Amino acid sequence: MEPIVNHKGIVATMDRVNVDTDQIIPKQFLKRVERTGFGQFLFYDWRFLADGTPDPKFELNQDHNQGATILVAGHNFGCGSSREHAPWALHDYGFKVVIAPSFADIFYNNCVKNGMLPIRLDEKEVQQLLAKGANEALELSVSLEEQTISGEGFHASFTIDPYWKEMLLNGWDEIGLTLKYDEQIKAFEQKA
Repeated sequence: MEPIVNHKGIVATMDRVNVDTDQIIPKQFLKRVERTGFGQFLFYDWRFLADGTPDPKFELNQDHNQGATILVAGHNFGCGSSREHAPWALHDYGFKVVIAPSFADIFYNNCVKNGMLPIRLDEKEVQQLLAKGANEALELSVSLEEQTISGEGFHASFTIDPYWKEMLLNGWDEIGLTLKYDEQIKAFEQKA
């Protein structure tokens, strides 16, 4: 995984609450075992019309949201089933950071385990971002080291568990974190 230290990117806003994992990546696309290839199906039922053409009303299809790497959404993002494919689809589409007032716990953990930074912000701060990015391009800078978000007159701080922070700053998954203790593991094995 790639480390996340500082990230600057365009924001896509999704002023929706209770966005569940079946909307993030519908069940009919869960046939792959790789972590890649899911981005094309992200929000499929919302992004596309019945004939397969992009729905111009859907947030991600609007011009000012093209190339977005930061997603801002309403509370309880990632609720529903615990499918790990949801963060895979978001990441494969190009998102590195997801900001919301609250996340489903399993979704939050799956994001971090797959190299994406989920950030919980106060409802008022999220509403500010949703309003700023609703109709025009918004660019933000996220510093995981400093745990801050800033850009275009906006500034906020966020909290993150030190364990998850270390993993993201170093680009580690849980196996990578275990390998950090390789010498101690080898020493223990030698004693056994």
